[in-house]
Amino acid sequence: MSVLQVKNLTLGGGRPKIAVPITGKTVEEILSVAKQINHQNADLIEWRIDFFEDVLDKEKLIDVAGKLRAELADFVILITFRTHFEGGNMPLAESQYFEICKNVITEKLADLVDLEMFRKTSEIKKLTQLAHEKNVFVIMSSHDFKQTPAITEIKRRFTMMDAYGADILKVAVMPNSAQDVLTLLAATNQAVGRFDKPLITMAMGDLGKVTRVAGEVFGSCLTFGTVGAASAPGQIDSPTLREMMDALKLE
Repeated sequence: MSVLQVKNLTLGGGRPKIAVPITGKTVEEILSVAKQINHQNADLIEWRIDFFEDVLDKEKLIDVAGKLRAELADFVILITFRTHFEGGNMPLAESQYFEICKNVITEKLADLVDLEMFRKTSEIKKLTQLAHEKNVFVIMSSHDFKQTPAITEIKRRFTMMDAYGADILKVAVMPNSAQDVLTLLAATNQAVGRFDKPLITMAMGDLGKVTRVAGEVFGSCLTFGTVGAASAPGQIDSPTLREMMDALKLE
């Protein structure tokens, strides 16, 4: 698997790193969760700003990002606004989504930013280029909360993300059967040898929990655990997740 170095964190190759989402609505809730996070229960922090009640206020967003950075100075930080199209918390116009992402990038509020592939192509390409100019890495993502696409479609999405210039390629799906889980794992395994960028994949819900601990075998570089509230169905609390990956580690 190809690797990406983000500050002191290597993504890709070997065991997946654990990302912990922060989903607080208020400054107090956000910082309260941040104080519970340490290097025993997280490798990377994902701030899910679609939960933040003042996310549309640029100055407040900048202020809280600074406080979060101060509290978690030793961690790599990913900022994500998950749109309602892909299971996010706050409905808003696509133009607002682009503006928020632009603010995150321009002000360098994070080390990585999540950009959804299935938004307006020209704008996503512009944001990706801007992120690289600002030395912010891009995780490009696709989330399907209803089904698991065929292997060919999952690989097509990876191909598009790669062509758009993403640094890390992410696909999350909802399995409705054990076969769907196998589809996601097979697509991941096949894509590892095809793309020279790290991949993140997961099947959500209870059926997909196995995919959250098996990344070292199949080729996913990051998994999502919880310290506090989950941000997606099927997430496992971080200490348990680390223990499970320890038990499954490859020699």
